[in-house]
Amino acid sequence: MRRHSFGRVKRSAAQFAAAACLLVCLAAAAQPAATSNSNSDFERCRVQASVDACYDAIRYRPSDPSLLSALGDALARANRPVDALRTYQRVAALAPNLPGVAAKISAIEAKMSAKRPSANSSPRATSADAAAGKRFSNAAPETQSH
Repeated sequence: MRRHSFGRVKRSAAQFAAAACLLVCLAAAAQPAATSNSNSDFERCRVQASVDACYDAIRYRPSDPSLLSALGDALARANRPVDALRTYQRVAALAPNLPGVAAKISAIEAKMSAKRPSANSSPRATSADAAAGKRFSNAAPETQSH
C-alpha cells in the first residue's frame, strides 16, 4: 500500500496562498495609481477642457454631473454641438437643479438652429441652376440618353 505525503499538499496550499496574497497586494498597490490618474484626468478635463481627458475621467466616474458638464463644455469648444447637447441633457437628467445647465442647453440649441439651412434653400438642383447651364459631376453626359 502506498502512503500519501501530506507535506506536499501543505506545501502546495502554502504556495497557492502566497500567490493569492501577492496578487491581492499588487492589486492594492495599483489602486492609488488609478485614483490619482482619474484625479489628473478630472483636473485636465475641468481646466483644459480636453475631450479625451474628460472621456478618461468619465470611465472612473460615469454619473458625476460636474464632470459631464465639463465634458459638454469641452465638446462645445470642439465644435461638436450635437454631442454637447446630448451630454448636457444627461446632466439635466442626473442633476436637474445644477445651475447653468438649462442655459447651456438653450445656447447649444440656438447655435444648432442657426446653422440649419432655411426652408427656401434646397440641396437639390433647382430649375434656375438648370437654366444657368450648371452641370454637376455626377450628371450623365449630354449625349447619353436616359
